[in-house]
Amino acid sequence: MLFPEDFLHYVWKFRLFDRAGLQTTTGDAIEIYSVGLHNTDSGPDFHNARLKIGDTTWAGNVELHLSSSDWQKHNHNTDSAYNNVILHVVYRDDVPLVLADGRRVPTLELKDRIPAELYQRYHTLVFGNQTIIPCENSIRNVDDFTLRTWFTRILIERLEKRAEVVSQSLQTNRGDWEETFYQHLAANFGFKVNAVPFELMAKSLPQNILAKHKNNPLQIEALIFGQAGFLNDDFEDSYPQQLKTEYQFLQKKYSLKPIETHLWKFMRLRPQNFPTIRLAQFAALIVNSNHLLSKVLDTRDVAGLRNLFADIKVNPYWDDHFRFDKPSKPSSKNLGAASIDVLLLNTLVLFLFSYGKQHQLQHFMDRSLKLLENLPGEQNNIVADFDSLGIKANSAFESQALLELKNYYCNYKKCLQCSVGNKILKLV
Repeated sequence: MLFPEDFLHYVWKFRLFDRAGLQTTTGDAIEIYSVGLHNTDSGPDFHNARLKIGDTTWAGNVELHLSSSDWQKHNHNTDSAYNNVILHVVYRDDVPLVLADGRRVPTLELKDRIPAELYQRYHTLVFGNQTIIPCENSIRNVDDFTLRTWFTRILIERLEKRAEVVSQSLQTNRGDWEETFYQHLAANFGFKVNAVPFELMAKSLPQNILAKHKNNPLQIEALIFGQAGFLNDDFEDSYPQQLKTEYQFLQKKYSLKPIETHLWKFMRLRPQNFPTIRLAQFAALIVNSNHLLSKVLDTRDVAGLRNLFADIKVNPYWDDHFRFDKPSKPSSKNLGAASIDVLLLNTLVLFLFSYGKQHQLQHFMDRSLKLLENLPGEQNNIVADFDSLGIKANSAFESQALLELKNYYCNYKKCLQCSVGNKILKLV
């Protein structure tokens, strides 16, 4: 049999081996009271195991290897962290394990104790010729309770990781939640393609400067378009001319440095998603929203959160323009329902969770999960692939969990760390 050491960990952790007449390689009887706690950090593989070897009951650590000679190969013989190992569990015992002090570590060999059927299921799962995910031929057989429980766990994992990014931004912004929210919201207004320039623009234009001009929409628009680098040209239309004049004054007043215009992407975007339109929408939001994060924290229902973005109206100039000095057919340029839901998903959900985690307020974290349950599932290739396997995402809660499952478990074939993989391996 060929398999990674992780498989041996899995077999030991769930006692998936023949336990009748267990003995060490020297003939001492073994009784397992507890296999211990799986350790994924440095040091022995399982902590605080409880075993009876011969007539003596032991409490301590268990180390696992494919071959007993791996102990030396991994330099455990020179690491004091392994001095209290009470049992060495190996697939194959090729050399006796004797420590520097002459003590022989009891060894359990599992070579003839692992069911062939278990190994076959594992090999098929991890090394089969699947095209979407390792368990694509078996996931339909997994019960709904196992799936939903696992989805909840990995969704929280996903939010925990993203909350760390918010925490880092918060440190950079000296604990200013409103400024941090403003920057992350700006990045999400870029809707992936223009997320980076949007974020750079926001970081170059602190919210406290915008706050001084809340009562003058033209100046807010001038600051945002100017810092985005779109007011460097000579214009024919009076609106961009006005913006440029305002910006030149404000730029000198606040010693502002705009970002490079070439960072913005227009190619292969629908005109409705052009960065100029997104900047106009963002400017309108800034004009109409004071202390937006505070409003988010105070608004409890999805409809109310959507209204925070649905009520913004862009400058009338954009009714018949997608770019400066280039007229177009009249069309609405306000944020659509789908775009609003994306902003709620990528910004508001994250900040409700992060704020609750930072301040140890569980109700905000619960509200973030509830919001995900009330938002529609995303439409992308990963969600479509799972749908073809019979796993449907009926909400953003489920689609976000599927993204985490695919990107951080399936792609790396971490089936042994996945509840779905575990369930499949145990299915008869």
